[in-house]
Amino acid sequence: MLNSSYEPLNVCTVRRAYVLVFKGRAEVIEKHALPLRSASDTFLRPHVIRLLTYVHVPKLVKRKISRPVLFARDGWRCGYCGSSTSKLTLDHIVPRSRGGESVWENVVASCAPCNRRKGDRLLTETEMALRVRPRPPAPLVFIRLAAASVPPNWQPYLQGYGVSSAA
Repeated sequence: MLNSSYEPLNVCTVRRAYVLVFKGRAEVIEKHALPLRSASDTFLRPHVIRLLTYVHVPKLVKRKISRPVLFARDGWRCGYCGSSTSKLTLDHIVPRSRGGESVWENVVASCAPCNRRKGDRLLTETEMALRVRPRPPAPLVFIRLAAASVPPNWQPYLQGYGVSSAA
């Protein structure tokens, strides 16, 4: 779903897209090759829609931390050693026991061995270092999570937003 300015907003169900188009709140930009069928009729299946009125999206939306989003933000790699094990955990850089908060800038995906090695210590008390500085996830991390793979005909609308078809 695109905003009226063609900015990507989110991934919605086919049903939601069709209802928005049917009610005149959105237009079909890209249609799917397979139509929607009912017992007596055939309808256009929307694949990319654009809202007809602009929806203001606040820039500083505080999103709750969740493991899937954290792991996607960090590329499913440990923030310390870079391994891509399936045994990822959430680690507070400044441990909560030391006053660290549960905010995006203080959490990182960590493999279990690195998380155990760091424990409740600060990075300055260990020989560990972060690969990248953590920050809130880009809005399109949520699109990557909602769609198992990004269809090729979405690409023109996602250019410049850090989403590729390999995502």
